[in-house]
Amino acid sequence: MPELGGNYTLDTILKEMTESGYSGTEIGNKFPKDSSSIKQVLTSFNLELASAWHSTYFLSKNLNPELERVHKKAALLAGAGAKIINIAECSGSVHGTINNPLSSKPVCNEEDWAKLTTCLNKAGEICNSYGLSIAYHHHMGTYIQNENEVYRLLSDTDPKLVNLCADTGHMYFAGIDPVRFFKNNMNRIRHIHFKDLRSNIFKNLNFKETSFLKAVLSGVFTVPGDGCIDFETISNVIIKSEYRGWIIVEAEQDPAIANPLEYAMQSKQYINKIWGN
Repeated sequence: MPELGGNYTLDTILKEMTESGYSGTEIGNKFPKDSSSIKQVLTSFNLELASAWHSTYFLSKNLNPELERVHKKAALLAGAGAKIINIAECSGSVHGTINNPLSSKPVCNEEDWAKLTTCLNKAGEICNSYGLSIAYHHHMGTYIQNENEVYRLLSDTDPKLVNLCADTGHMYFAGIDPVRFFKNNMNRIRHIHFKDLRSNIFKNLNFKETSFLKAVLSGVFTVPGDGCIDFETISNVIIKSEYRGWIIVEAEQDPAIANPLEYAMQSKQYINKIWGN
């Protein structure tokens, strides 16, 4: 929701990231639109570009224009120094609409699965040509939300071309045990999002009536260490694996209610503690 935190300038956001001890970030809506400017502004704050979200519409739009969009985004990210692109299929998605409940999310039929995975493999070939890897972002309110959908995506795509952005918050929200998932799937995880959930709010959500955006506004998400997810065990799994990618800390909170700098510092201190830093 771009309107949340709309009063924060990019300089303020990046300055507070650096003050909190972080070393990189993903691209948000306040960033410049060309590679050199992105790289320049990040360098001025001693930050690196980790990745960025990219919505695809392979199931609702013509293939060639969609692949051309992948080309453009891949070129942008590669030029700014990233190695990962977080792709999510957003045809029919309800995650960005305030009044559509999560129960109305789109579901793939067999034809959809064949088309989507074929297109993602093609996108993976494009991204690889720029030195990027696709880390597919499973997300509430989209085709790839639930555990069976995540596993179907992984089984039907080429691991040389498509892997996963594992988001702890979206896993827990969708009923996926994050600890078990990380233990069983580190070989397919190329990018990680750490965010937590407030169980007292989550347990009162009604999926038949509540939209994803209303859930966010209710305060269901928070930073690692402030909710109910077992990040210590997940971190131990990551440490023991061969994972060498980024871990992005997210909050998805209203900054008018939850001060971003305070929560950024709080989560960094928590992560340093459980990682033994």
